Amino acid sequence: MTKLSWQLDPAHSEVQFRVRHLMVSTVTGQFKNFSSNVTTAENGDFKTAEIEFTIEAASVNTGVEMRDNHLRSDDFFNAEKYPTLQFKSTGLKPLGDGAYQLDGLLTIRDFTKTVSLHVELGGVVVDPYGNTKAGFEVTGKINRKDFGLNWSAVTEAGGVVVADEVKIQANVQYAKVQPVAATTEALAEATA
Repeated sequence: MTKLSWQLDPAHSEVQFRVRHLMVSTVTGQFKNFSSNVTTAENGDFKTAEIEFTIEAASVNTGVEMRDNHLRSDDFFNAEKYPTLQFKSTGLKPLGDGAYQLDGLLTIRDFTKTVSLHVELGGVVVDPYGNTKAGFEVTGKINRKDFGLNWSAVTEAGGVVVADEVKIQANVQYAKVQPVAATTEALAEATA
């Protein structure tokens, strides 16, 4: 059995997050360094996709150095001790019209939780150089405290400085690479 491998094109991909600040405005940040691999069935059907995504915690960037350093500290990501955020898919459910529900395990610091994300397939095209590319928009929400990002402060009026809910948005593009032979383990699972 042969599988197709899809490699992330970082030059045409971005990972962003948004969180409410003082409950009156929203701060947007992004991660500059990340990698991902996707495998699908030989026919390229994304319903069969297995997805792994890794983000370098220290690459967080909100445009404010002092805030970025705080996010890298033990109050939040502790990027020195936990250098990566990791996602591994556990299932992809088609919702129709190129939309999917992506379920998986998200690990931040030493906390791993199940998350569900919404995925929209932007399309699959062949670029001017003959490479097959697929684009996706991924959105979702997590509670930062579920992952040990517990730092909080309270304003004079009793409001919180940073909301618990974090919105995630990733626009990612993958390039199809040569087919890879399935491993013995995968073959055993397929015939079981």
